[in-house]
Parts: sequence; C-alpha cells; structure tokens
Amino acid sequence: MLKVVESFSGLGAQTQALKNAKIDYQILNTVEWEVGAIFAYDILHNGPQDLSIYRHHTKESLVQEISKYNISSNGKDLITLTGIRSMSMIYLKSILYSIERNHNLIDINTVGSNNLPDNIDLFTYSFPCQDLSVSGHFWNNKKGINRDSGGQSSLLWQVERIIDELSQDSKSLPQFLLMENVSAILSKAHIKNFNMWCEFLNQKGYYNKVYTLNAKNFNIPQNRERTYMISIFTNGDSALNDKLDYFFFENNLEAIQLDTTQTESLRNYLKLDYSDAKYRAEAIMATPEFTPSRKKIYRENVCLAIDDQVIENEIARTITTKQDRNPNSGLIHYSDNNQLVSGRPYRNLTPREAFLLMGFSEKSYDMLLDNNIEVSKNRQILPNSKLLKLSGNSIVVNVLTKIFEQMQQIRKEIF
Repeated sequence: MLKVVESFSGLGAQTQALKNAKIDYQILNTVEWEVGAIFAYDILHNGPQDLSIYRHHTKESLVQEISKYNISSNGKDLITLTGIRSMSMIYLKSILYSIERNHNLIDINTVGSNNLPDNIDLFTYSFPCQDLSVSGHFWNNKKGINRDSGGQSSLLWQVERIIDELSQDSKSLPQFLLMENVSAILSKAHIKNFNMWCEFLNQKGYYNKVYTLNAKNFNIPQNRERTYMISIFTNGDSALNDKLDYFFFENNLEAIQLDTTQTESLRNYLKLDYSDAKYRAEAIMATPEFTPSRKKIYRENVCLAIDDQVIENEIARTITTKQDRNPNSGLIHYSDNNQLVSGRPYRNLTPREAFLLMGFSEKSYDMLLDNNIEVSKNRQILPNSKLLKLSGNSIVVNVLTKIFEQMQQIRKEIF
C-alpha cells in the first residue's frame, strides 16, 4: 500500500489519480487551509457527511474547535475569530467534519516531524503559483519563490523545513516526492531558486526527474502545460541512480506528443444538449451580459463550439480560476436563433465543464452539487465562482495518473 501525505491538497487531484491508476493507497494526512477546498475534497473522496456526530455541540463549542485552526476563505488571508463566529452552525459542522475525516493538518507552516507519521511513501506538494505565474508578473509581482519574500509561492521552503525535520528526528524520508507548478518555475526569473531546491533534495539523497507536460498529450482537450518533478529517495546510491536514468530514458512522458486530431474531442466534455434542464440552467448561468468589455472577449477568444456543435480539432485553452476574463479558456457561441438569453451571443465554460476538463468525472461533480450545503439564505458553501476557482487551481488528473503509474513501475522494477 502506498501511504500518502497530500499537501496543498485542493480538490484532491492526486487522490483521484491514484484511484484511476488502481493503486492501493492510504491518505495519511492532507494539508489544506482554504475552506471551500477542504469541504470539496471531503465530499469528492469520501461522500456525504454525517453531521449528527456534532449534535451535542453548541455554536460556541464549534467556534472554539474551528478557531484552533488557521483556516482561510480565499486562500490568502486567515479567517478571524469574528469571521468564524459569523458562520452558521451547519457551516462550522461541515468544515470541522471535513478536517477530521481527512486528518487535515491545515497550515503547512505548522506541519513538522512532530505531527507526521514515520511511514510516508509519497509526499505531494503543489504549492501556490501566483508569485510565479505570467499573470502575477504582469501585475508587477516579482516575489517568485524567493525564500524570504513572504509570498504564497515561497511556501515551497516549508517543504524543505519539513524534510529537514524528518531527517533530524531520524524519521524515514518519503520514498517519493511529487511537485507540480506552472512552467514559469523553470524560467530565467526563477531557475536559480528552483536549482537551489533541487540541490537541497540531492543532498538529502533524492534523485530528481523534471517533466514539463501538457494535458493535451494525455487525452484531455485542454492546452495546459505544467512542470512536475518526481523525486525518488536513493540515498545517493549510484547504481540506483543509473537504473533510474535508464528507466526515464526508456519511459519519457515528454515523448508523448499528440496532435489535436488524436486528442479526445471536446464533444465529450462540453454540455451542449440544452434540452436537458440541468445543462440549460448551467449554460444560462454562464452566459454573461454583452457589455463593451465582453464584446472584446467575444472577438479575441477561441470559439470551442457553436450551439450544439463543437469545432472539430479545437481544444480549450488553460482552465483558470475565472472564466469571465480576457483571455479565457474558450467560448461557446450561440447563433442568432439559438441564444439562450436574448442579446447575449456567447457563454463561458460552466463549472461542470471545467471539472471535466481537469479530469474529474461528471458523477463526482454531481455528488459535489448534491451535497453542496446552504450556509446562509441563498448562499451555498460552493458557489459557481468557488467551483471555477477550485478547478482552475487543480491539476489535470490524467497527467497525474500516468506519473503515478510510473511510480508504481519504479517501485516494482527498481526497488
């Protein structure tokens, strides 16, 4: 059994990929502080919640329990005690249930050797990308992964601290580490820090394999390039390192190159049958008012489909945390006689379509909607905007599945 700690866990794309790869695994801990992601992860991977276990709690006792944790509503700032007190009872119960059921350690800054088990096989870390991304640079955010920048992306160095602590306490280091982030991490602006990170891992006895992989080469019709690093603990054994060199030479995932005619069609991802009331309602929600700024979006972004017909061999651009923006992932156009809302000639991708394009199943998405609790009048814990943000921040499951299959092969053939 592969024993896993999933840090910066988000929607749990790693867990979904382990399921898809049919690997026997156990999630020992998650590490995630954003409450929407905490709740979504729990529902996606564990199903409905049984909140009756908290029936004897008062509002104040729930507040006291939740206030022990450094949680965030936006992934950037801590929720204050006042903010926690403003949450409804069902909101507090759902978050507490999610934390406890997933053994969530919440804040990467407080994770250490003292609260991690001694038998980790795989530690995953998809730390925040906002200080690395091109969009961040556009807004003059140049923090990158500088160790003392105070930016979100500098949380990478908390992983360094954790590995150091495990080593100092004579605990076993994880056999595998898996990093995922934007490919800008390899750019001139950030490569010095990235190389420093790789050197630290080398000194700890890890062999590193860096991949830059695009989702479109893994049968997902989305042009999404990300960088991954598989680190394998060999304790500096040159014979093992040579075997790994040969393995990755023979099994290089970067060698998979599909053209758009080979990638699965968008017709299996876009929900264009508006005779289905569910899909129609979601499409209308994604159909924005045709303002001057959106006229520019309409002109400048790729058309993925017209009415119920996809554009053959077209693929979506990178799914981001917000679709009503320029540039975006792509648009569905309405012909004049088929507009769902008069005077609005296009729509954005729906959250359902974004989830599918990230490799999650429609069944999983429906389970999320079916359990999407109402935390106050007309407000759910996961509104559409949050669902889009969670999908944009996630990892394409299909790519992770292939990586985990490689890990299993390495475990069997080399170790």
